[in-house]
Amino acid sequence: MVLDFCASFSLQRDVMPWILAREASEISKRNSRTLRIVNVERNGRVLFTWKGGDGLTNIGLYDPDLRQNEMLYSFDKDLLIISCSVNCEKSLLALSYCNSVKEHQYEPLRTVSKYLALLIEIKPVNNVRVLKAVDYDIRVQFLYPTEDVCPFPESHLLLVSKEKYIEQFHVILTVEGDSSVVIKNSGKLPRERIAEDFVWVQWDMLHQRLFYIIPKHSSCVLHCIQFYHEDHFKIIFEVSLEIIFVYQAVCLINLGFDPYEVKEQESSTSLNIQVFTDNTGGLCLFYLQPFKDAKEVKYMVIFLHRGCSKTFKVALSAEEMKQLKKMSFINLGGYVAVYLPDHFLHLINTRHPDLMCYHLFLADTDARIGEICCDGPVQSVLMSSVIEYCQGILFSVSLNHLLLLKYLWTCKRDCERLAVLHCFLLHLDQKPLWETEIIEWICENLSVCQMFDPIQEFIIASLYRRMSLETIYLDKLLPYTSLPFWNQGIEGVLWSSDITDMPILKIGMFKGFWEKFHSELEYMKHTHHNNPVHRRDWCKQIADVDTQEWRNIIYQRNILENAKKVILNMETWSSDQRIVPLHQEEDYLQKDLMWLMTIKLKDHLSQPLLHVGKNNIDKIVLDYISKQLDLICLILEVVWKKYNLDLYAFSFLFICSSSRGCSSDYSAFYMMCHISESAIKLGMPLPPGFQTLHLVLGVRCLPLGNLLHYIDAGILQLTEAFAVKLLKELDDNESNEKLKYSIIVRLPERICQNIHRLWDHAISNNCIARKYVEQLLCKLKKRECHLAGQAACSQSALSMNFLPLNYLIKMLSTIEEQALNPFEEDNIDAAFLEEIALKQTTVLLRLHKS
Repeated sequence: MVLDFCASFSLQRDVMPWILAREASEISKRNSRTLRIVNVERNGRVLFTWKGGDGLTNIGLYDPDLRQNEMLYSFDKDLLIISCSVNCEKSLLALSYCNSVKEHQYEPLRTVSKYLALLIEIKPVNNVRVLKAVDYDIRVQFLYPTEDVCPFPESHLLLVSKEKYIEQFHVILTVEGDSSVVIKNSGKLPRERIAEDFVWVQWDMLHQRLFYIIPKHSSCVLHCIQFYHEDHFKIIFEVSLEIIFVYQAVCLINLGFDPYEVKEQESSTSLNIQVFTDNTGGLCLFYLQPFKDAKEVKYMVIFLHRGCSKTFKVALSAEEMKQLKKMSFINLGGYVAVYLPDHFLHLINTRHPDLMCYHLFLADTDARIGEICCDGPVQSVLMSSVIEYCQGILFSVSLNHLLLLKYLWTCKRDCERLAVLHCFLLHLDQKPLWETEIIEWICENLSVCQMFDPIQEFIIASLYRRMSLETIYLDKLLPYTSLPFWNQGIEGVLWSSDITDMPILKIGMFKGFWEKFHSELEYMKHTHHNNPVHRRDWCKQIADVDTQEWRNIIYQRNILENAKKVILNMETWSSDQRIVPLHQEEDYLQKDLMWLMTIKLKDHLSQPLLHVGKNNIDKIVLDYISKQLDLICLILEVVWKKYNLDLYAFSFLFICSSSRGCSSDYSAFYMMCHISESAIKLGMPLPPGFQTLHLVLGVRCLPLGNLLHYIDAGILQLTEAFAVKLLKELDDNESNEKLKYSIIVRLPERICQNIHRLWDHAISNNCIARKYVEQLLCKLKKRECHLAGQAACSQSALSMNFLPLNYLIKMLSTIEEQALNPFEEDNIDAAFLEEIALKQTTVLLRLHKS
């Protein structure tokens, strides 16, 4: 099962032994079945009720922190408790119950009303007040402080009636005598009307919010009220919904449990709507459309924070439609699971709903949930937590990492692979172990993924997850995927998208969740920020960096310092556990890329994040680039361990003409080629030493012709560290000399100038001579050079002893004699220069004997 259900509370496990210990005689099976959950409070306390062996109706409380049960109140009659709530100090108990036909003679609260709502003092048990006595179903719920404050001496109670109104009671408490807490209001409790004329209400106990829907002529309006730890509340927003309600009973969510009412709502026409939020500011409404006499299950998701909706249709056979059970919505934080027992499990991505490849759809055996075997309702009460009312169990729900990973290995389609990857990379607080497992999968499936690059997706999505929660609004500015679009659907699911109205906010000041929700709305109202990584921009700017102006003004002053900060901020360089032989080096191109990415990201973030400040933006940019390099290093670390590579992978000492690299070298080289290609497409830098290591593996694995082709094609980038290593470690046999020559002639000029003295060979001597002549000739005035050139040309035409060479040697010797310091390191003996020129001449005239 992809979803893991762990019982955090169970009536049979946590309550039944306590009840049996209290009863004088063992509870009969008939009475034990009356034990059920009626409410879960914001602090996790569970309220439950049961019928005792002596016929009493009891209400108890389970405290998850103390793991203890407590008796709150008992009735001497058999009552059906449908709603119950206790205040934060456990001094007041509010409840509503349904009278049976026999309850007309109930004393002392004799009434003929079907439903009663009571307020009871329980510290100690003292006074009982009747709040409502009506013929309509009513529910009660105490407000809890959303901040770490003590609300005493006042409690606030919501009363929700199916007569379509909601009231708030204000109960002032006082302490009398021996610490007895009693109600101070001697007369009628003050109350106020909160809402009315609704058809649906949902209580969010964790964040103390009330959502309700009021029907209009051709649609309906969703409202939200936020309650605060003081005695006030605020209407946060309202938004029109394209949902039409037919006449039916009022639906109440998370406001108690009436088993008889649930049976009535099992029909296909029952209203099934729930609102879910997550900690990033996402707010979605899920609506199961009635499917009576239909041949498909149809459900809609309205992404209120995005101003769009998606409607999904899953076709079922006529026989399957007859056996349908109640559909459940389970909030997992970033995902909402739409679960239809025995048919499918659809994980809907609520943070990034745009592309369908982020929604994971499982059917048949893959969608089964074994822990919940009852056909009763599953209610999502808290994030990643549900109640199974029939069994009386509170489950914490999470995605099963092992099964997701197993499913990733067995997926046959790219959309499924990408959906599973995003479950791991974007929305799960996975340990490094899972990142390692994903990299292992990437190593084995690079050629399998045809429609996306798993390396790019791993790097970008992992960066997004690590960075997006650090600063508000940052998740709107960073890329979360490498895919610009996706046109492949989900097998077995038809879907359509639509634009919906944006919520109208009713408040001016935002804090907490509503600040994030407001930033989501503002983001959608304005132009979307583009992905800061564009390869076309990099190509032009890198070319500009190579110009003399950039080199003098920007590069010398800032680029090296910026690269130093990035490297020092990398976790890889501060770790003693790394096994990949990466070493810092003067890789100019990569430092150029680091600098350019820094500039681009700062420009991209500065305007939207004005509230953050320049120093914080600088830190965000630094962290982003260094974490990007760390992820590439992490991939290499996994590759090195996977193929059991060691330090010899960074050595030329074991290369011979008859034996190239082993299979592990080939695998690592192949993986590094893909990493390099992914980095080029994204325009992102590579860690220091990456390209040198890549070149060394290339020399170990490839024949010379293939190696040179990779270099000429830009797959392998020549570095100064590689050239130095090549010249120092390889001797001058025939094959190595050919390799060295092939590399040296391809080196950029700035690298060649620094390494030619390391190889005592004619090729290096030619480089030295050419450089020396160039430097000396630059010291002459243009006119003198021009005259010298003319004289050289006129004498060469009349000479048989190669007078141009003689004239050149004479001219250079004269310049050397006129030097202020004839013993400068750069000065070269004229005889040496003459010897080099003669050798070069014989080669050009093909007079050299090999």
